Amino acid sequence: MIPLRDTVRSRTVPLVNYFLIAACAVVFLVERSLGPRVDTFLHSFGVVPASIVGAYHEGAHSIRLYVPLVTSMFLHGGWVHLIGNMLYLYIFGDNIEDRLGHLGYLVFYLLSGIGAAMTQIFFDPASTVPLIGASGAIAGVLGAYFLLYPRARVLTLIPLVVFFPLVELPAFIFLGFWIVLQFLQAALSTSTDAAGGVAWWAHAGGFVVGAILLPLFLLVGKK
Repeated sequence: MIPLRDTVRSRTVPLVNYFLIAACAVVFLVERSLGPRVDTFLHSFGVVPASIVGAYHEGAHSIRLYVPLVTSMFLHGGWVHLIGNMLYLYIFGDNIEDRLGHLGYLVFYLLSGIGAAMTQIFFDPASTVPLIGASGAIAGVLGAYFLLYPRARVLTLIPLVVFFPLVELPAFIFLGFWIVLQFLQAALSTSTDAAGGVAWWAHAGGFVVGAILLPLFLLVGKK
């Protein structure tokens, strides 16, 4: 299912959301300019679970070890990966920024992404595939949206074999189906290597982390 728009309108301009989308686009263009050096770039700034776990057990606690937990959110493996993630972020992120404020939303987004990466590391510590993409952080946004706007309508394109109907679905159905699919895919795949490089546990973990963080951010925002 592909979301096209939702029915919740923001009261403020989502400056941080626009910045995140632009940053991901710029970094992706940098990746494209690297040619054969891109693999080294992705291994340096993406999260490689085996490297982080190995360094941690060896007692290497340098801040450089954890920098990829943030930088990996701005890397993408291809145009489809980038556009798909940015579409979800564009549709759902503005409303969460509207509720949390610009700074609160940025912190929420980064913490969700870090939590998503840590979830993937926990379930797949031996993987040597770089974990890249904004999907873990965006999953946190979806978890917050699920709690805040369950009855919002999401215009959805459903790609079937011979036709592509447009259907308006309540957000709790659209996002409920999405998160169940992530958990099922995660449970059925033993590693990102076996799953074709898709970090399903990061998606599931990001969603749960976002749902947990949201009440805390709302509480702090009221003070």
